[in-house]
Amino acid sequence: MKNTLTAAEKKHFLEILEGFKGAHVLVIGDFILDQFVWGSVSRISPEAPVPVVDVKRESLMPGGSLNVAHNIRSLAGAAYPCGVVGRDLYGRMLLKTIRQQGIETGGIIYDPTRPTTVKTRVIANSQQMVRFDREKTEDVSKNDLLKILKFVHENIKRMDVVILEDYGKGVMQPFLLREVVKLAKKWKKPVLVDPKEKHFDYYKGVTCITPNRKEAYGGYERTIGPWHKTPELEKVGWALMKKLRLESVLITLGEDGMALFEKGGKITRVPTAAREVYDVSGAGDTVIATLALSLAAGAKMQEAAKIANIAAGIVVGKLGTATVSPAELREAVRKV
Repeated sequence: MKNTLTAAEKKHFLEILEGFKGAHVLVIGDFILDQFVWGSVSRISPEAPVPVVDVKRESLMPGGSLNVAHNIRSLAGAAYPCGVVGRDLYGRMLLKTIRQQGIETGGIIYDPTRPTTVKTRVIANSQQMVRFDREKTEDVSKNDLLKILKFVHENIKRMDVVILEDYGKGVMQPFLLREVVKLAKKWKKPVLVDPKEKHFDYYKGVTCITPNRKEAYGGYERTIGPWHKTPELEKVGWALMKKLRLESVLITLGEDGMALFEKGGKITRVPTAAREVYDVSGAGDTVIATLALSLAAGAKMQEAAKIANIAAGIVVGKLGTATVSPAELREAVRKV
């Protein structure tokens, strides 16, 4: 299926992109510091049959829900991330990193009883050699959840969209979801969820969930029940819509694009916009960030999904966890 837009659609999409500048998006979820150690390998250790990495440099990036905030900021929107970090060295490093990127820090909650979640990747000769995870995945405390809700209460009125980013590190809990969805409905704010398979039952009543194919089938199995024969994608999408009382489900399908399910029985297939795929890291974060900004700028869900698909097509053509600039997205819309 050819992915093309009419001249009128391109003009309208470019107008939507202009609206990104005035968008305010609340991003609630698990904060992660992504640490990269870059180097080269030329020999094997005499101590054990493992490569010796000659370290050349290190870099830090905001990860987890903060990568969504980074995507929003890169597209000229205003992101307001809210989550928990430890009162430790990595927490200070994470705070410095997001400040350097112009991301709001008022929603950061410090918990001295938890370590900051850190993922350290060692990359040599353009290949990831190993990853170290430092984390505590137990639920964050009720006190932390109340602090998150206080931030939501104080800021939701001026937000256009709420994103819930679930990386399974302890922030997403039923109590928090219920309260956030209740507040969002009171102020008529769309709630988008990037889901975790094991938590699908938590997402009842949100506006849209954005699972990939694996997550959608995993969520179906957990919420609907096991199957004897693998169900068709359409059955999975509609079953999730009904069970979770959703307004829409956007399933990302990699090289097959996306499938958008909406109330009223409408399915929109969005073919992939990617020309070349180098790395899918962070593509889901780009999708939900762009979806949120498009809705904030007045787009309908179908239009927002198509714009998000174009943004994802750009980011998978880059190496590593990447973001998209407004200029890149405008150019891609013109070329579709």
